Amino acid sequence: MVAHLLGLKLVLLRNSFRRSPWQLVGVGIGALYGLGVVVSLIAGMVFLADQDPEISNLILVSAVSLITLGWAVIPLVAFGVDLTLDPARFATFRIPRRTLATGLLLSGFIGVPGLLTLVLLASQFLAWRHHPATLLAALLGGVLAAVMALAVARLTTTSMTRVTGSRKFRDVAGIIAVVPLILLGPIIATAANGFESALAWAPRVVEVLGFTPLGVFAALPGDLAAGDWMLGALRLLLGLAYLGLVLWAWERGLHKSMENPMPPRSSSKAVGMGAFSIFPSSPVGAVAARCLTYWLKDPRYAASIVIVPLMPVLVWFVARNDPQIMLVLGPLLGILMAFAISADVSYDSTAFSLHVLTGISGVADRTGRVLACGVFALPVTLLAAILPPVFVGRVELMPAVLGISLCGLLAGLGVSSVASARFTYSVPLPGDSPFKTPPGAGARLALVQLATFAIMSVLLLPAIGLLAAQVLTGDMLFGWLALVVGLAEGAALLLVGIRLGGRWLDRRMPELMQAVMVNR
Repeated sequence: MVAHLLGLKLVLLRNSFRRSPWQLVGVGIGALYGLGVVVSLIAGMVFLADQDPEISNLILVSAVSLITLGWAVIPLVAFGVDLTLDPARFATFRIPRRTLATGLLLSGFIGVPGLLTLVLLASQFLAWRHHPATLLAALLGGVLAAVMALAVARLTTTSMTRVTGSRKFRDVAGIIAVVPLILLGPIIATAANGFESALAWAPRVVEVLGFTPLGVFAALPGDLAAGDWMLGALRLLLGLAYLGLVLWAWERGLHKSMENPMPPRSSSKAVGMGAFSIFPSSPVGAVAARCLTYWLKDPRYAASIVIVPLMPVLVWFVARNDPQIMLVLGPLLGILMAFAISADVSYDSTAFSLHVLTGISGVADRTGRVLACGVFALPVTLLAAILPPVFVGRVELMPAVLGISLCGLLAGLGVSSVASARFTYSVPLPGDSPFKTPPGAGARLALVQLATFAIMSVLLLPAIGLLAAQVLTGDMLFGWLALVVGLAEGAALLLVGIRLGGRWLDRRMPELMQAVMVNR
């Protein structure tokens, strides 16, 4: 039966490639990239063989612990990566649970991530090639470490099924998962700066990890290389006990989840009118209320809000040598928040039919979307424009920075109102991850977004010129002029953008509806 389950996984994997050639291309590219990383790491293991055994043990235990921890955590937020052998599909079959668990566990190695993990961890014996007595132990420990990684992944996903099955959890986890990617630069720099200080306490941490399920098998060759065969034997027994405990817990959780499957979640009962009770009963108010609901509940919009508090961190990281760079935070956030509605029609998907069928005017549509975005964008832009001049001690520049920031927000909203009425492209569908890249979102997406950003930035030049005049002359009058010019220019361009975008929307509603349906 185990062999049959493994064969079934191979057949399903092969059929998925036949159904979608692009999936085969994607898997091929991912496999080549992963193989390149694995080959580089294996080359590093060959290099470790010439180092002191304590250094090799330190690096290997740390690396294997991180890999195992990644297998435990990443599947909780990477939803839908591999459901070809979903345990729920076997609930009606009389398969012994131990046989089913064994088959599902081993099937994890039939795929790019599992196979590369097995190859990488099993290759740790190369780091001990100068110690013949430890070669077999290193190979055995690597294979067992790979099995432990997949078993821990199965345990966490099975035990957290009732939590991860929630749509709200998937949305929040998917957004939070991207935070480390955005802050990758500061994280790497901080880790590099603290590397020397970490060397002092790293041996103690590695010693502890060597007695945990994360690194117990990786620490086994180090014991044998040091000549401590008794400790190595005890560590092997401890690791096998850990592995058995994890497999036992997963098997019981698997059996329980199949006997008592999670009932379908019913939608929560709506209380009150929500955002529709805030805005007036008018076409503009209806559009604003609907779009504000998206901003609050749709993860594709919520991702824009999550990125906002991360921008000051990134700008501060860049401005460590010159804090005055923080003054660009206001204009930057103003443009980014305005850009968030540049694909509103594309994000509507089939819901755009409400606008087509009701015959709402283009101006009302554009105005409502701007108001919904302004609920979040205006306070964010004001804070980003006012606080940095205070913190860096350049309060005299506050009027000019405020003018540039408001110009970026208002003019940007006008540009986005035109762009979303004129251009559509493939975006993540409702319910998809906000960071998913759908087919067809290629050159057109990049060109439209680049042009939109460029136009928004060029429109700031008049106010930026007045700020430069204030800095060069020290005359506050130029700063106040920058505030007036930026506010007036932004307001005028916003009105022009709403009217022009509304006019295009009135003329192109059928074409836009057809384009939105094609982009699905």
